[in-house]
Amino acid sequence: MTTHANLAIDADRLWQSLMDMAQVGPGIAGGNNRQTLTDADAVGRKLFQEWCERAGLAMGVDQMGNMFMTRPGTEPHSLPVYVGSHLDTQPTGGKFDGVLGVLGGLEVIRTLNDLDIRTKRPIVVVNWTNEEGARFPPAMLASGVFAGRHTLDWAYNSVDPSGKLFGEELRRIGWLGDEEVGSRKMHAYFELHIEQGPILETDGVDIGVVTHGQGLRWIECTVTGKESHTGSTPMAMRRNAGLGLAKLTDLVHEIAMRHQPNAVGAIGHIDVYPNSRNIIPGKVVFTIDFRSHMIEIIKAMLEEFCQRAPQICEGLGVSLETKEVGSFDPPAFDERCVKAIREAAQTLGYTYRDIVSGAGHDACWINDVAPTGMIMCPCTDGLSHNEAEHITKEWAKAGADVLLRAVVKTAEIAN
Repeated sequence: MTTHANLAIDADRLWQSLMDMAQVGPGIAGGNNRQTLTDADAVGRKLFQEWCERAGLAMGVDQMGNMFMTRPGTEPHSLPVYVGSHLDTQPTGGKFDGVLGVLGGLEVIRTLNDLDIRTKRPIVVVNWTNEEGARFPPAMLASGVFAGRHTLDWAYNSVDPSGKLFGEELRRIGWLGDEEVGSRKMHAYFELHIEQGPILETDGVDIGVVTHGQGLRWIECTVTGKESHTGSTPMAMRRNAGLGLAKLTDLVHEIAMRHQPNAVGAIGHIDVYPNSRNIIPGKVVFTIDFRSHMIEIIKAMLEEFCQRAPQICEGLGVSLETKEVGSFDPPAFDERCVKAIREAAQTLGYTYRDIVSGAGHDACWINDVAPTGMIMCPCTDGLSHNEAEHITKEWAKAGADVLLRAVVKTAEIAN
């Protein structure tokens, strides 16, 4: 491969693009509310399209609204290198989650145009629809359909809190394409993302080289006791489902701590019935989230919970029912893509370390169908899914520079 010493992105241009996109669907506290398939999402998509067309890219849109912006290669029949992420946000989201990966991909193209560098393979910048899943569950919906994890009809029938269907809203905002989902073939896929955790900033490291994503098991638990008066029911005669929740919360924490440093576990969603100040809870429904990048650890945590939790509940005089409501095994990213990212960081003189992604990303599904790699940059205090989410221009540049080099190496310079 020809070496270009000046192969570096324009940090000011990338930052300005991030700030311009942040004007679309502003939040109430400095971040963004650009949820998928809203009018704001349509405006953001249109802005991205305009920028891409100015950079000479040709657009394709599939039946899930995924946007594919193509820069031709000198060998047009070669499989393309894809790069991207998502433009949709949480209701109280930040300016950088997902957006950095999409606009970082566009900046790769702009830089190649500036330097008049042609690649043998085409390069495609992609905006995946509904990565967040904030409005239409589940998360990573469109990339999941692309990778064959979900069917198109099932996705179209996803319902938002107001009862609107995904398929109908996709058509309403004008981004229902006719391209078959998953028909595209990739030589490789790269995704740049903020870490969404504190490790890189705490360690003072510029680049996270993502080797694995976390797998997970979501277990919905129903603890059933007996509703009774909080004032008149003797303590020894209570069948307190809320106490069962408390004991099992402690158990989940204990199990995850015993499997450190490669595991996490918590109870998130909780519904308490009847949820009255002076009634002892008769039923509590909650979801356990166990995660690790090692499948054997996930299985061990789940096995221990299933052995010990019923005994705890029996001792409290309450019953326990469990069912699995979410599951995917931890992805290991492609060794060649990981190597290209690591070598790019090393060549550029950035500090780097291997890291496991604690969150789900479109790359986790695309990893099923194409060699995939992920790059992470730090974010302030590890804060994300929050309007106060922040990164520095220097972090953005470092991540995009590594992305540029990894993509160019994989797509191969033709001149």
